[in-house]
Amino acid sequence: MPVPQRLRVSLSETAGGLPRQFWWLWISTLVNRIGGFVVPFLALYLTADRGYSAAYAGLVASLFGLGSAIAAIGGGVLTDRIGRRPTLLAAQLGTAVSMAVLGFADGRTAIAVVAFLVGLASNASRPAVSAIIADVVPAEDRTRAYSLNYWAINLGFGVSAALAGLIAAHGYLTLFLLDAVSTLACAVVIFVKIPETKPAATAVDRSGPKVGLGTVLRDGRFMAVVGINLLLALIVQQSSSTLAIDMGLAGIPASQYGLVVGLNGLLIVLLQLPLTRLMEGRNRTALLAVSVLLIGWGFGLTMFAGSSAVFYALTVVVWTVGEMMNAPTMMALVAEHSPARARGRYQGMYSLSWSLAGFLGPLGGGLLLQYGGGTAVWGTCAALGTAAAVGFLLLGRRPAPEPAAATADTGPVRVGA
Repeated sequence: MPVPQRLRVSLSETAGGLPRQFWWLWISTLVNRIGGFVVPFLALYLTADRGYSAAYAGLVASLFGLGSAIAAIGGGVLTDRIGRRPTLLAAQLGTAVSMAVLGFADGRTAIAVVAFLVGLASNASRPAVSAIIADVVPAEDRTRAYSLNYWAINLGFGVSAALAGLIAAHGYLTLFLLDAVSTLACAVVIFVKIPETKPAATAVDRSGPKVGLGTVLRDGRFMAVVGINLLLALIVQQSSSTLAIDMGLAGIPASQYGLVVGLNGLLIVLLQLPLTRLMEGRNRTALLAVSVLLIGWGFGLTMFAGSSAVFYALTVVVWTVGEMMNAPTMMALVAEHSPARARGRYQGMYSLSWSLAGFLGPLGGGLLLQYGGGTAVWGTCAALGTAAAVGFLLLGRRPAPEPAAATADTGPVRVGA
């Protein structure tokens, strides 16, 4: 069989058969992420360009994370109540405005407040995006769909990180303005091409027990998954905050930092889809445990990087492989357990674990780096990755409970195969 034909078959198996709404959402995500210049460079901007301390940069990133945490729950509730499309549009418009304002903000208080607002607006879109994918894509195709969406996120991130490093050398304000413009472009695509996908309430839904945040909080097995994911998210968060500061302290310029961090997106673009196919049919517990070990110990290796950009790049390769294994597996797991009536709330609670890490991770990482050095930060990452792996193994050994009739329409969380 000729190589081109094998490629066509592989692409058809990977990307074929998904609904049109998914692909428009995929395009809007790609546009948004290509222009997502600011967040990966925010800590470097505050320390290298504005002259603030590592602790203050960590505080600003934490306030961004606090806004994201509030938005995770609020966005999830709005996604279920008013719909996916209006929630997504409001979040994108709010992000564009607040991002532009952040570029002009001056003074410690002003920067901190606007960073909080950026986090509040930007993360409100996450539950809506995840819910739209779960709404329009059949259950058997969701892992593939989430993998493709994650691929788009990282394709855009890889391009934006490499470009942002070059643009930042000539001034950071352009980064903020281009980020705002790309977010507006994303909102336009959503407004024109993506209809509302929220399932209509049935008579059974209207007469059944009310589904709220308490329903999610009482789902012990799901909340255990969220808790373990928080450990993972605390590690990953260091890539957009503490890692930038650590490399800056090591004397590595912004242009090289952009290329090193952009390697994460490049590897995902090249390897995510074939790796997802290789993972099909594998034991889910094993995949999750191995992935968090690679992520935790990949970041742990950073303590040996010194002033070598090449060594930093090697650590990025290690934790990126773990990230590629973990992301689609976790996203499909969450979607599998999210009943249609509470899909936004479940996705919001999962997103909350990332947002809490966005609040706690930069603050903790900045303080550890400032007062304990790189060994303290990256050693803690290795320990958290090990703890998360143990958590997945323990959860995988527990039998899944029967779903409650009022809340489950997709089955219980199954961490095992």
